[in-house]
Amino acid sequence: MNEKETMHKIILILFIIYSYTHAKDIQPSFILESSGFVNDFVLDGAKLYVANDEGSVEIFNLNDQKLIGEIFIKPTLSAQGVQIPSKILSVDRLNGQTLIVSATSNAYRNVWLHDGNKLKHIKKLQDKMTIKEARFIDEKNYLFGTLGYDMIRYAVDDSAHAYSVHIEQSSFSDMVLNEDKNLSITASESGQVTISDVKTGKILKKYDSLNVDNIYKIAYKNGTIITAGQDRRVGVYPKDGEPYYIKSDFLVYCAGLSPSGKTGIYSSGTSSNLQLFDVKSGNKTDRLIGHTAIPSTIKFFDEVGVFSGGYENKIFYWHLE
Repeated sequence: MNEKETMHKIILILFIIYSYTHAKDIQPSFILESSGFVNDFVLDGAKLYVANDEGSVEIFNLNDQKLIGEIFIKPTLSAQGVQIPSKILSVDRLNGQTLIVSATSNAYRNVWLHDGNKLKHIKKLQDKMTIKEARFIDEKNYLFGTLGYDMIRYAVDDSAHAYSVHIEQSSFSDMVLNEDKNLSITASESGQVTISDVKTGKILKKYDSLNVDNIYKIAYKNGTIITAGQDRRVGVYPKDGEPYYIKSDFLVYCAGLSPSGKTGIYSSGTSSNLQLFDVKSGNKTDRLIGHTAIPSTIKFFDEVGVFSGGYENKIFYWHLE
């Protein structure tokens, strides 16, 4: 080993030691309270739209951390004819509109569009679709992911499917769109990560899987992908560099990425902490503590702000020092 390689190795070792010795536990800066368990949320400027299992999308103003509105979905009927809350499975925002998926008493779903004043059906129970997630492509086009892993592009103007592509035999887990909304990044029960063209539905790439079991959540930012797996692995597919995985000591229920794609985060351990790490090196850094139940959704507000929610009626915000 020459002098240059030796020095590089010493610097790397010192960096790792520094990371571990200076890592700290960070408490939440503030906590928002929902009327139910949090299933999904989306940031839109200074507002947070929170989907819960009590049939509502609650709207919070982040400047003063106050609840300022609610989109309520009427209850559904159980098999016994009893009214039960419509669990909200996913929520998305674009140009003043809110896209919502709600569960019914069977596997079929309702999809709703709220324009700021009125709520209207996009897909009804009678359509017998098992949609798990719906995301905006633009104001008139949406992308649906079904439990059976069909990716469907839907055009509201003609109430037709531009395409319906069956990705694989495994069940659908999660999806995100890239910043330009021309690529979908999806994950499945098999541990496979797939990139598809949003306009045509054509599969562009399937990664060699880093997960050997169900992927719960997937995150994408600036060309980097990370996954949260039932196999206790965090799959990392960097924009530049070789894919790798981080082994956790508990099931990894959610993961997130900063806007630059440089900082990753995932749920870690039985205490429901969130573990930050450097994407380039894979080194663990600070922990975010405060959850008392399993977190299921993490999203960065910016490079130093993180929101998370899960199987409790709270949404946490951390400022990364």
